[in-house]
Amino acid sequence: MEKIGLLAGIGRLPVECAVAAKSLGYEVYAVGLVPGVDEDLKACTAGYKDISIAQLQSVIDYLKENDIKKVTMLGKVTKEILYSGQHVQPDLRMLSLIFTLPDRRDDTLMLSFVAELAKDGLEALDQTALIKPLMPEKGILTKRQPTDAEIKDMRFGMEMAREIGRLDIGQTAVVKQLGVMALEAIEGTDACIRRGGELARGGAVVAKVAKPNQDFRFDVPAVGTTTMESMIAVGAKALVIEAGRTLLVDRKKVIELADANDITIAVME
Repeated sequence: MEKIGLLAGIGRLPVECAVAAKSLGYEVYAVGLVPGVDEDLKACTAGYKDISIAQLQSVIDYLKENDIKKVTMLGKVTKEILYSGQHVQPDLRMLSLIFTLPDRRDDTLMLSFVAELAKDGLEALDQTALIKPLMPEKGILTKRQPTDAEIKDMRFGMEMAREIGRLDIGQTAVVKQLGVMALEAIEGTDACIRRGGELARGGAVVAKVAKPNQDFRFDVPAVGTTTMESMIAVGAKALVIEAGRTLLVDRKKVIELADANDITIAVME
C-alpha cells in the first residue's frame, strides 16, 4: 500500500482528503500543524501526530520515520502565527527558513517550505489530486438564482479578487453595488467576510478565486460551512467561486445553509 503524508491545518478539507486517499488505497500519515485540527482526522489515518508547524525538523523527521515520500498540504494555517507569538517556538530549521525569506508573502513562504521538504526527499503534491470532485463546474448551486445586480457584483468581485491574487495578498473580495467593501489579507477569508459584510450593512456579495498563477501544491482556494456561517452572520446574500479552481467542502451542508438563508451560490469562469 502506497503511503502519503498529510500536513493538516484547520477545517474539514484534510478529513475529506484523508477519506478520499484511503478509498483509493493510500495509507495516510497526518501531522496536525496547528491547534484546532478536525478531531475526525485521527480516525481516518494510519498515523497521526500533532507537531507545530514551527517545529519543521520534527515534522520532517515524523514523515521520514514513516517512510513517506509524497505529501499534500491542506487546511487553514494563517500567517498570523508568525506575528502573534502564540503556539510558536520555531526550531533552528524553521528560523533559518524564515530569516532567509526576501518577504513574507504567501507564495514566498510556501515555496520556501516546499523547497525545504524537497531537501529531505519529500515531494509536495497537487493539493487537488485526490479531491478534484470537490471543485464544482460552472452553474448555480442553490434554489435562488442571482439577480442581475448580483451577477454584476459577482463579476466585479472576481476581478478584484484576481487582482489581489496576482499581488499575492489574498483570494477573497467582498463587494456591494460595484464597490469594494473588503479585500482579504492576513486575517483570512472569514474575517474578511465579516468585516466587509458589516460595512455593506447587508446584501454583500463574496467572491473567492484562485490566483492567476495558482500553484496547486498549496493555498488552493476553498469555501465551506464556516464561509457560509460568516456570510449569514452579516447578512451577505451571494457567493461566487471559480469553476474548476475552487474547492467546495461539505457541499450538501453549504447549499442547505444557503437555501435556508436566501443566499445564492454561483460557480463562474
